[in-house]
Amino acid sequence: MDKGCEVLVEVPAQINGAALHRPGEKVPVEELRQRACTELLRQAAQRDGFLAADDPAGPDGVISEAASQAIEVWLEREIQLPELSEEALRRHFEAHKARFAIGERVCLRHILFAVTAGVDVATMRERAEQALLDVRCHDGTNGGSFAARARELSNCPSGAQGGDLGMLTADDVAPELARELFGRAEVGVLPRLVHSRFGLHVVEVLERIPGIQPGFESVRAAVANSMQRATYVTALRHLLLRLANQSDVYGVDLDDTAIPLVQ
Repeated sequence: MDKGCEVLVEVPAQINGAALHRPGEKVPVEELRQRACTELLRQAAQRDGFLAADDPAGPDGVISEAASQAIEVWLEREIQLPELSEEALRRHFEAHKARFAIGERVCLRHILFAVTAGVDVATMRERAEQALLDVRCHDGTNGGSFAARARELSNCPSGAQGGDLGMLTADDVAPELARELFGRAEVGVLPRLVHSRFGLHVVEVLERIPGIQPGFESVRAAVANSMQRATYVTALRHLLLRLANQSDVYGVDLDDTAIPLVQ
């Protein structure tokens, strides 16, 4: 199943017989996977007595408040993070120094292909990939200039200014964009589409102004948070994969490369 496509099936996708959407409902693949992972966790919490047996599955992807709380408590029991040694923290810091720079700024412009209700995601992705190819290969000729394509295609108000977003810090953008754009050395049109909650972005980095590189001690807490998050995400993915392998999963791919982060 293509990651960017939508699915339309008469028989709903299911986890152990619990429907993840209504019959005939059109659900983006990533959202369907997100619902599947949430339902795996809801059923696990229910099975282990953290949630009432009559708590209903939500075919619209919305679970009860009780289920949300039960999942949180169940995960606290199941995922025990190891203590981080000082040596491990220092190694992580040395390997990702740019990530902890203070005051880094990046001058950007972008072309946004927004995900909105009823949009054909597969077609949108094709248009985004073609735009990326145009601005990378045509070097401003044959209508391939970045500003021209932004004015023509971008769903962001910045399109009127050729996609110009100005000089930004990591705090100025969504976290998923910050992870893709900051703490790197890339300049020019990025060779990949950048995904965010808003859609797909063709991004050009016009200039980077490096931040101040702090010493380890001054950012030790941030380094620890970064390592703990990475460790937790890995543990959660492994847990979800184990639950999926133990369950009757129908109509949705949940292999080790397809399991999304659970929000």
